[in-house]
Amino acid sequence: MAVKREHIGEAKNGEPVYAYHLTNRAGMRVVVLNLGATLTEIVVKDKEGNPVDVCLGQADLEGYYRNPGNLGAVVGPIANRTAGAKYEIDGRSYSLPQNENGNNLHSDDEVYGFQRKVWNAEETGNGVKFSISVPDGELGCPGNREVSVTYTLSDANELALHYQATSDQNTALNLTNHVYFNLRGHAAGSIEDHIMQIFASHYLTVVPGAIPTGELAPVAGTPFDFRKPKLIGKEINTDIEQLKLVKGYDHNFCVDDADGTLREVAVTSCPATGITMHTLSDLPGVQFYAGNALVAPRAKDGGSYGSRDGFCLETQYFPNSLNQEGFEKPIFGPGHDLDTTTIYRFD
Repeated sequence: MAVKREHIGEAKNGEPVYAYHLTNRAGMRVVVLNLGATLTEIVVKDKEGNPVDVCLGQADLEGYYRNPGNLGAVVGPIANRTAGAKYEIDGRSYSLPQNENGNNLHSDDEVYGFQRKVWNAEETGNGVKFSISVPDGELGCPGNREVSVTYTLSDANELALHYQATSDQNTALNLTNHVYFNLRGHAAGSIEDHIMQIFASHYLTVVPGAIPTGELAPVAGTPFDFRKPKLIGKEINTDIEQLKLVKGYDHNFCVDDADGTLREVAVTSCPATGITMHTLSDLPGVQFYAGNALVAPRAKDGGSYGSRDGFCLETQYFPNSLNQEGFEKPIFGPGHDLDTTTIYRFD
């Protein structure tokens, strides 16, 4: 196991930006920046033993400053969509930027979102712990918050993301990583030939704007049934309202038997390379996004990405859970810390 730090430039406020290179004995490699705690490379071996970078990324550091689509970044403090860009905690209202059709998506892409911050970094031997201090009132959210995410790479080809946070007031925290995967290689084109399995008997239906209705709808008999492995592209263009609203899959799946313990929530494989990725989480939801609106004209290695050239499996609390009755609330504060783990394991 090894960690190597590489200085790659400065942030706009002059803070140094570093790339941390993680490697294991199996030949797997991971690169993550302290800017946005952003994954930029995940290199695993295919069935022939050749290295394949399965993580989509921007062309250069300037691309990660802007990073439309939040490729590889830790998104927070509130991931996914919040209806009306408003929510309440303890009877007090809070507002977020209206950055998507009057709603809020992923907190704030411009300044204060966690995906835009330069994080402190501490090497841990087989990984890196990134941390930030967030003052009370930033982005309109309450509480002085201490937030960290630790990336650990094991010799079993497991990339673990351990999120932790404390706050001196009750506050909203729903963190995820917005990494896009393509198991044929980051610049290999459509992911519709990938085989997906999601261990969820229900998903959240949405209204225009992709805000959940509150209904946990059965997947049985619908294109959302991934309980058995099937091609992503098999039913993605089915002429039904739920797919047309977001131009494909961009829905939260409700993990079966979620009880706060770590469990397998999805398995994705690519027959062309023989690479399989197991996604494990202790959270109740996983947003399966098929990259329907993905646009990255300046990608790494001189490439570019378009619609459905990558997929996301964003482990998280349900979108709009702060406003929706019946959804578990991602509210943390004194005596109730955030502590959650997601693992991507490659075979």
